[in-house]
Amino acid sequence: MVVRFLIPFIAILLFLLEPEFALFSPIELNGQTVYLVPRFLILYLIFVSIYYSRKRAVVYGVIFGLLYDVFYIDIIGLYCVLYPLICLIAGSTVKFIHQHLIITTLISLILVGLMEIVLYYFFYIINFTSITFSIFMASRLIPTIIANLLFLIMLGWVFKYLINARVLQRANENT
Repeated sequence: MVVRFLIPFIAILLFLLEPEFALFSPIELNGQTVYLVPRFLILYLIFVSIYYSRKRAVVYGVIFGLLYDVFYIDIIGLYCVLYPLICLIAGSTVKFIHQHLIITTLISLILVGLMEIVLYYFFYIINFTSITFSIFMASRLIPTIIANLLFLIMLGWVFKYLINARVLQRANENT
C-alpha cells in the first residue's frame, strides 16, 4: 500500500529539493563562471515515463510544470508544456529502444539538454537573456548535463528499483 504513494512522493520531494541544490550555483572554475541547473524532477519523470506509465508521467509533468511556472518563474505555461512534452517523447522512444538503465540515462540527458536549448532560445527570443549560444553551451548546458549525469549515476538505479517495485505491486493487485 505504501508503494502506491511512493512515485508521487518522490516527485514532490525532488520538486522541493531542486531549488536547494540550485543554491550551489554558479561556481567559479578556472576563472570561468559555470551554472549548474538541477533538473532532478524531469529526470525522475522521464524514468517514470519509461519504466512505469507514459500517461501518468505526462499528468505529473503538467502538474509539476504548472507548479514550477507558478513558484519559480514568471512565465506561466512554459514548463507546463515542456515537462509533459519531454515525458511524452521519453515514453515514445521506449517503443524503439531497449529499457536498459544506461540507455535510459542517455535518453534522459539528451532530453534535458534539448529542454535547456529550447529554454535558452525561448528566453533569447523574448530578450530575457542576451548571451550567445556558445557561451550558453560552455557556461550552462555542458555543466548542467554533467551535474545531472552525476545525479543519475548516484540515484538512477534507485529510481528504477522504486518504480519497478510499484509496477510489481500493481501487477499483484490485478491478479
